[in-house]
Amino acid sequence: MSDAWLTMTASDLGRAIGKGDIDPVDLTRAYLDAAKAHAFSPRIYARFTETRAIAEAEAASKRAKLGLRRSLLDGIPISWKDLFDTAGTATEAGSALLKDRIPTEDAEVLKNATAAGLVCIGKTHMSELAFSGLGLNPITATPPCVNDHDAVPGGSSSGSGASVAFNLAAGTIGSDTGGSVRIPSAWNDLVGLKTTIGRVSVKGSVSLCARFDTVGPLCRSVEDAAQLLAALEGGKPADLKGASLEGVTLAVLKTAAFDDIRPEPKAGFEAAKNKLQAAGATITEIEIPQVNEALALSGILFATEAYATWQTEIEANPDAMFPEILNRFRSGKDTLAKDFLAAWDKLNALTATYLEQTAPFGAVILPTSPILPPNLERLMTDSDYYVTENLLALRNTRIGNLFGLAGLTLPTGVPSTGIMFLSAPYSEERLLRIGAAAEAALT
Repeated sequence: MSDAWLTMTASDLGRAIGKGDIDPVDLTRAYLDAAKAHAFSPRIYARFTETRAIAEAEAASKRAKLGLRRSLLDGIPISWKDLFDTAGTATEAGSALLKDRIPTEDAEVLKNATAAGLVCIGKTHMSELAFSGLGLNPITATPPCVNDHDAVPGGSSSGSGASVAFNLAAGTIGSDTGGSVRIPSAWNDLVGLKTTIGRVSVKGSVSLCARFDTVGPLCRSVEDAAQLLAALEGGKPADLKGASLEGVTLAVLKTAAFDDIRPEPKAGFEAAKNKLQAAGATITEIEIPQVNEALALSGILFATEAYATWQTEIEANPDAMFPEILNRFRSGKDTLAKDFLAAWDKLNALTATYLEQTAPFGAVILPTSPILPPNLERLMTDSDYYVTENLLALRNTRIGNLFGLAGLTLPTGVPSTGIMFLSAPYSEERLLRIGAAAEAALT
């Protein structure tokens, strides 16, 4: 049975544990054995936390036998992006600058997940200091994309996405500053949830840009996303019962989102949109010029804060970094404070307009990424290709980060393409209900 377990949703596994059909220890060993034996394991997992995992699984097994399970996901093994602190286990954020950094305390979200009974099986590779949407990391490791092993998997939660896509974890937790949950989810045919800035704690996680950093799950179903969000917060999952697209109004964002789009992402989006419409959604196309204005500010806003956050470590040892990542950080080096603050003032005004224009809709929809996963070797040898693909990869997802939105990506059925739903800040419960109905329509 263990092979079948590896492809089940986390929620279905949880129900099987509750019925006594699966023991958490057997499940955890099945995932650990599969992960350690897999040919791509060294490129996906930075390190395993096996002793911790078995102890947590044994405790979950005892609770299940006593009828004292803490949540639906009590006993479920998941992986963690290597920027979440794990007490006594190295957390290096994919960077030689943080080599052998060993925290003494778990990140707050890991504490919450552990309290809900989830099992931590290991830490996954990621883009260096989380500053790339591609998932390419020649410093530590570059995981493969599940649909094209010669392509990158999306980042910066690259190993996270690969761990679930290759059936080496039942779910995973990543971070999203400019698209880092949603891109690897889309490129590996997973569900990914970007939470509202400030909703889920980032305490004990390695920061890239504190004003934009968010935490969220990459998983196999919208139900899993709702359950994992509840575990991260220590709260209750969204009620998805009876979710329907009847009467739901969706807006297709035409501004920027379809510029330079490749044929496959466009085809995936159009097919998904037609299925949503057939399931009862009312869909309208809208233009919001403020989106282009906001995107034009993203360079100064992201790079300036990222460089300010990491300047000391970077300049103490720049040769330890992948040159493309180093250049991206240093692009924020010379920004004047008055220009940075003016950009934030402008973004705040643009955000107010965006929220006003999208308020009548349940969600705004657009392709998660306008491109497919780029070829790994070409990224390493063609700098212009690297820069172009990196910026395009994150272009659409970054809209959600700039405006502080909640975001959800679902697979379209066309490999490595996603349809993204964006909704107002702190509207995750509504977004997940729309997502659950959309998931049913798409599958």
